[in-house]
Amino acid sequence: MLNRRSFLKLAGVSLASAAVPSLAKAAEAGKPGSSPNIVLIYMDDMGYADPVCYGGKGYSTPNIDRLAKQGMLFTDFHVPQPVCSASRASLLTGCYSNRVSIEGALFPDSKKGLNPEEETIAEILKKRNYKTGMAGKWHLGHHREFLPLQHGFDEYLGLPYSNDMWPVDFNGNPAKSGWKKDCPPLPLIEDNEQVDTIDTLEDQDTLTTRYTERAVKFINENKRRPFFFYLAHTMTHVPLGVSEKFKGKSEQGMYGDVMMEIDWSVGQVMKALENNGLEEDTLVIFTSDNGPWLNFGNHAGSAEPLREGKQTTWEGGCRVSCIMRWPGQIPADSECDKLASTLDILPTIAEITGAPLPEKKIDGVSILSLLKGDENANPRKHLCYFYQRRLCAVREGNWKLVFPHTYQSYEGVEPGMDGHWGPRVKRKAELALYDLKNDIEETEDVKDEHPEVVKHLQKFATKARAELGDRLKNVEGSEVRPPGLHKQSK
Repeated sequence: MLNRRSFLKLAGVSLASAAVPSLAKAAEAGKPGSSPNIVLIYMDDMGYADPVCYGGKGYSTPNIDRLAKQGMLFTDFHVPQPVCSASRASLLTGCYSNRVSIEGALFPDSKKGLNPEEETIAEILKKRNYKTGMAGKWHLGHHREFLPLQHGFDEYLGLPYSNDMWPVDFNGNPAKSGWKKDCPPLPLIEDNEQVDTIDTLEDQDTLTTRYTERAVKFINENKRRPFFFYLAHTMTHVPLGVSEKFKGKSEQGMYGDVMMEIDWSVGQVMKALENNGLEEDTLVIFTSDNGPWLNFGNHAGSAEPLREGKQTTWEGGCRVSCIMRWPGQIPADSECDKLASTLDILPTIAEITGAPLPEKKIDGVSILSLLKGDENANPRKHLCYFYQRRLCAVREGNWKLVFPHTYQSYEGVEPGMDGHWGPRVKRKAELALYDLKNDIEETEDVKDEHPEVVKHLQKFATKARAELGDRLKNVEGSEVRPPGLHKQSK
């Protein structure tokens, strides 16, 4: 299994430790019930191996790499569903998306959204008097009652869903066939109102800069009070967009250009924190919503050495890069190989800030002990791998049990190029057990050698199905809560 040092050596990044700020200076920030600022940077379709500190090649990401040198890099960090809306629902609520009935990706004709009765990170932090803001892709319902301001955010600028959900084809021309032709113009929302439309590929080029400028503005305006800012980049989702300042700058091509602009964005955010004297009292989290969309070829990222990518529950779809930085609290230049998930971000933030957990049941656990560098800590025992309402695999420690299911595979198929969709092949996964410690590529089924592990994980899966449902077994789930339904559709 490749660890962080292997990746850094491969990428030519220095292993020298960054200086750690005085623990005494940051001691107050580390106490439960304190009020550090929180910046959560969430990428779209960025592969596990895309940042240079995870092995990315053909471009540079010095600001992201600096985050890793100054904080903690996770090598076993997961999303519970490898697709847009479901992943974001889990991130913001600390719940499996099946529990809150947000599966897959919501389209512009969807009548669903995140139920207003669910509590988000922003909402629990409002109870601790945090100022909350967001820029970027929302994708949890585009109707007014589902937008960010109705889920705890004080301000918002961004797209309500994915940037390919527009009436434009792969060449930037009006779509004349397929589902795209029925999409409305792509709306840019500010707070609760549409203020612009994203009509062309050139408009897409502006998105990373627009979001970054909003993040910097928010930091500058709220430096004297605790704040939470959620920067949910549209990139690296296709169609790729990159500003003139980064076009043609990487050896890798347009995808590399986009990664370099994202790295610039991280740098701008960190500079704003530094300029306002907030660097040491801010927890910065950098991660992604799922793995790369591999059938877009050179316009997709990399999950190497992991198997498959987005829309599959193999490691390449669900394991994502994650870096957390909090000077004086998170050990600098450190690595965590323990199992953790985006589910765990909400309860971790709650423990740090003293914010109350949501009243309804959640699935996340606090990983503050991991952030503190406790080598004996292991807060997450299990993980479910869902795709839509199918329980495709479960995890305990290094063991992953895969259940029989069909999936759309990218392996052995010629991908699309230059922003064009490539083919996929439907394949069947059989019951299999993988030891991810020794087989991160998921190539060797060891169920026959470890029948007791299979039996143990099947027992856990039965309990998970009973709670959250599983269409593979025709189980509805006793603890599934309803989604929000657009009021005109009720």
